[in-house]
Amino acid sequence: MGDNRLKARPRRQLRQVTLVLGVCLVLYCLFFLSNTPAKFGDESRTSQAKPSSRHPPSELLNNLSLGEDECDAAFPGLTKEIDDTVAEGPFRVKQTGDGGPVQGRIRDGQITIIHAQRKNDLSAEMVNSRTAALHQLHRAILTSPAPLPDTIFTLNFQDQPFGTAWTYSRAVDPAFRSKDANTRSFLMPHFSFWAWNLPFIGSMSRAAHAITSLEREYAGPGGWQRKIGKAVWRGTAWFNSVHSPRMRQKLMTTARGKPWADVETLAWTNTVSGRNASNALPIEDFCRYKYVVHTEGITYSGRFQFLQMCASVVLTPPLQWVQHTTHLVRPLFSSTLDLGPETEERARHRWVPSERIRRGWPVQYDPDQANIVFVAPDWSDLEQTVAWLEAHPKVAEGIARRQRDLFVGGGYFSPAAETCYWRALVRGWAKVAQIEGEGWEGKEGVTFEAFSLKNGE
Repeated sequence: MGDNRLKARPRRQLRQVTLVLGVCLVLYCLFFLSNTPAKFGDESRTSQAKPSSRHPPSELLNNLSLGEDECDAAFPGLTKEIDDTVAEGPFRVKQTGDGGPVQGRIRDGQITIIHAQRKNDLSAEMVNSRTAALHQLHRAILTSPAPLPDTIFTLNFQDQPFGTAWTYSRAVDPAFRSKDANTRSFLMPHFSFWAWNLPFIGSMSRAAHAITSLEREYAGPGGWQRKIGKAVWRGTAWFNSVHSPRMRQKLMTTARGKPWADVETLAWTNTVSGRNASNALPIEDFCRYKYVVHTEGITYSGRFQFLQMCASVVLTPPLQWVQHTTHLVRPLFSSTLDLGPETEERARHRWVPSERIRRGWPVQYDPDQANIVFVAPDWSDLEQTVAWLEAHPKVAEGIARRQRDLFVGGGYFSPAAETCYWRALVRGWAKVAQIEGEGWEGKEGVTFEAFSLKNGE
């Protein structure tokens, strides 16, 4: 009996020591987490809700050297646009000369520029776009944990896609794409992932940090209701696509003087420090509103990915142009909503998605699945859609939260995802690009480093 008590005493002491050490470890972890600075996509520091287990940790989202398998695991579906274009089969990389897009060689991890327009022949905006895109490519190659394949690339830094090249956008409707069997549009990340020389934007990294700081104000229960209950837009009214030549003017007419709208045309001015607009909003301030109106430009709009970082509902006509992550949007069509009693006026303007829209967006999502709202192409139901969302705040908040949860929390706009995508782009392009017989053998070009000094801003 006494021997048993003597044997039990050390076991009790061991359990007590283990309990104390466990409590100390928990307290240490809580202290460490509460004092760790937030990085890109670190939603655990911006919301009272428990972070989703599918979210990559912030350390991974800021890692520029992920391997191919790590990229695929962290960002499922990221490279869909590349995979779809590769599946179209081989094509020839023809020389366009110095009057066309940038053409260069990747060999042994080194970029050389073979063809490029003279800096003096381009606008400042085009020079910035070209410089940023080449820096993005260089960074992705430089940080790659494994060698990338040698290839000849064509990089189109214009808004409008043409020929076979890396480009910022393509038409969502297959009928709008070139019928040339040798034409390929490989989508690349927008140049703002490097920098955008606009005072109210700056760069993706600056905007991401500012938006995360702002969204902290609206985190937790009741945060959504503290956002401004209006639809906001700023832009240039005449900057329209040929497919929707009066889209922005119609928006201005629809929203003018309405209590639910904060919609204005930008008042541009030229200052010593550059071009600015007196009524512009810093890009992060759009996130103060419950509803953000999106308009495409001549093709895509570079602001789209910034608006997608907001926990706000993006309202837009069905997108006609896609960028490298646009395939991740899950649209709720306003035409499926019960927007109120069926009046003669409403019946006359009720829209049904056209065949062209259905070709581009064959899947429509329920309100509890969507992360964006598509309204009538002529904005005729914009007011009713805002009213419906105001009357269904939980649905509206869910759409808004799912958007930010995916693109920021899921890391699809992170530095890691960007470099993952660029490396996948090089691999995919090289797999189907044919360069033999096009005269590339004797073309050496100038190194990227020398080119950037001479031709960058």
